[in-house]
Amino acid sequence: MRLRTLVLLALPLGPAACDPASGDRVSTRYDPVTDVQGIMLSVLEPAAETYWDAVGWILDFDGETYVRPQTEEEWEAVLHSAYVVAEAGNLLMMPDRALDAGPWMAHSRDLVEVGRRAIAAAEARDPQAVFDAGAEVYVVCSECHASYALETLRPNDERTDSTAVVPPDGAGS
Repeated sequence: MRLRTLVLLALPLGPAACDPASGDRVSTRYDPVTDVQGIMLSVLEPAAETYWDAVGWILDFDGETYVRPQTEEEWEAVLHSAYVVAEAGNLLMMPDRALDAGPWMAHSRDLVEVGRRAIAAAEARDPQAVFDAGAEVYVVCSECHASYALETLRPNDERTDSTAVVPPDGAGS
């Protein structure tokens, strides 16, 4: 009985500590390629934009146009973008990137969670669920930006000067 307990206790260490193909120890040290701003601009924002643009309605003088993925390739692009959104939350929690252990980590975990819902919606090929999940992604991004990037109106806003904000009615410009 004692030997079985020791073997069971040792099992979880094996896969985590060794590369099964070679038997060599695997390093758990990360080698980041970019910083938080690089992740936002090059990873998260393009994926979120693809997801947000996948489903919606355009109202103009010609009437209403319903936008949704039409082909398998378009649905795959939406799904891939959802995965990137979800995994970006994990990238933002890495030790060299996490700005604090409180709200930053909570926002990052929220991004992973909403990303999972975005994945499920894309896998289901459900345009309304994709639209709804996209709204949730936007809320999570906006809440984080309200704490850490107050100068932006929305996650993809290119303005860096808060004085560039113009009220919706145009007053004050």
